[in-house]
Amino acid sequence: MSDKEKDSQGLDGKLLRRIIRFLLPYKYWVALAFVTVITAAFLGPLRPKLVQLAIDEHVVQGDMDGLQRMVSLLFIVLFAEGVLSFFNTYLTQWIGQQAIYDLRHKVYRHIQKQSLSFFDRNPIGRLITRVTSDVESLSNVLSAGVVTILGDLFKLIFIAYFMFTLNWVLALVTLAVLPIMIRVTFWFRAVVRDQYRETRKQVARLNSFLQEHVTGMQIVQLFGREKAEMARFEEINNDHRAAQIKTIFYFALFWPAIDIVASTALGLVIWIGGLRALGGTLTLGVLIAFIQYARQFFEPIRNLSDQYNTLQSAMAGAERIFGLLDHQQSLPESGSPVAIERAKGKIEFRNVWFRYDSAEPPSDEESEHREESWVLKNVSFVVNPGESCAIVGATGAGKTTIISLLLRFYDIQKGQILLDDIDIKEYALQDLRHVIGLVLQDVFLFSGSIEKNITLGNESITREMVVEAARLIEADRFIDRLPDGYDQNVRERGMVLSFGQRQLLSFVRAVVYNPSILVLDEATSSVDTASEEVIQRALEKLLEGRTSIVIAHRLSTIQHADNILVMHKGQIHEQGNHQQLLAIDGLYRKLYELQYKEQEAA
Repeated sequence: MSDKEKDSQGLDGKLLRRIIRFLLPYKYWVALAFVTVITAAFLGPLRPKLVQLAIDEHVVQGDMDGLQRMVSLLFIVLFAEGVLSFFNTYLTQWIGQQAIYDLRHKVYRHIQKQSLSFFDRNPIGRLITRVTSDVESLSNVLSAGVVTILGDLFKLIFIAYFMFTLNWVLALVTLAVLPIMIRVTFWFRAVVRDQYRETRKQVARLNSFLQEHVTGMQIVQLFGREKAEMARFEEINNDHRAAQIKTIFYFALFWPAIDIVASTALGLVIWIGGLRALGGTLTLGVLIAFIQYARQFFEPIRNLSDQYNTLQSAMAGAERIFGLLDHQQSLPESGSPVAIERAKGKIEFRNVWFRYDSAEPPSDEESEHREESWVLKNVSFVVNPGESCAIVGATGAGKTTIISLLLRFYDIQKGQILLDDIDIKEYALQDLRHVIGLVLQDVFLFSGSIEKNITLGNESITREMVVEAARLIEADRFIDRLPDGYDQNVRERGMVLSFGQRQLLSFVRAVVYNPSILVLDEATSSVDTASEEVIQRALEKLLEGRTSIVIAHRLSTIQHADNILVMHKGQIHEQGNHQQLLAIDGLYRKLYELQYKEQEAA
């Protein structure tokens, strides 16, 4: 056996043990399923034995009463086997669905816990494949797979027992073809495992492409890329088809080979058994029973081969699922987090360094010679409770990164970020994000009602609170005009609403959650002038008594901020209030004069 095969076997065993662990919560139901399947495995081989007794001891002897008793017993066995088969099928499928539910829940919960850097590296379509089709590939193994395999093994043992008790010569004749069948099965095992891996890979590629391009269909159509993207889809679809056809090819070879071997065994039994029956050394009942046993014997072998194929498919999916579960990129949390219900609102960045492509802190040499790779470089500032801080600068200067780090979507490589003089790593992530309200430029809405998109399913937020928040933001004006009001279904990504209306809903969402700190990332850049005036009035009420951080391109919206940070290439180039920065006659003044000229020209 090659090292590769040994590694493959070891990997199979490890994966199978991890799969079976999901059955442990239902171990008593699994034990009951084992009992029923083993009982059914005994009743199946019992039938040919009853036929043999009926023929040799009653038909040949002309015993009509005995024959009737045997026929009645045979019907009882058939009925019991049918009932057990129904019960076992339902029970094993129920167990499997419970285990699949648990596994899918674990995978999705694991994905939820990952930091945003995890999603930066993993396409959404691939993750969808893990939660859906890869998990579903384990369904048969977790339902009927393990139990059925055990039942088929016991059925083989019972059949072999009955055959050897009837006639050991014909039993050996039946088993003579087993080495050939085992060799064919091992060949099939070797080739189909790699092919299942390739098939799962192509499914993930296809899902990733579809998710990305259906979401970005507007861009595809806008730039007339339909033909080019269709060509790419045809290439991926063709690779998927080729992988599936190759798998079908191996099945097309395997099953006829198994049937030929089984038919050969049956032919040998009929030939040798027939000669012995003609010679008077074998009864007719034994010959007929052996013909039935020869058919029955290869049925569980076929089933085992089929279950093995299912197992191979499950292994390919399991490798990918457990590879995802073992890949941990969630942010570490304190074992004894500091409790926080309502923050005072003091924010401090101390000598913060950050980049997206590394988790290692910068050495002195890196700080000096590789500063271009750092998104933030030695950033320090303080926002006191109740103050408003604005951040301005060119695209790529690090403005949005500051917000992501404050909300701890990523961890910094060096420095410290504090909230109320406590490192944010000392807070539980959920508590930290609960006290900070974030309003983004690109508002994401889920399919569902307006009210559910505002509350996000939080049952503690009542309809009255939602209506009051909408009235404060003046979003009630357009909501009341909708056919279903707050029950209006906004559909996927809120496509039934305008961009400005979606932006207003994001403000309502922030209001009902009543955060201590409010963070606005270009929150008014996509609304018209009238909507912006409405939002500015609402913000004056909303920001009162709250610490706020505002990222804005339009400097006219931040002139009253207590402090303005001017970012340039990941560093704080200037800071002060509006008048102080104009007096410096630096980068802020240039940005302000440039926008003033643009407004004059407009």
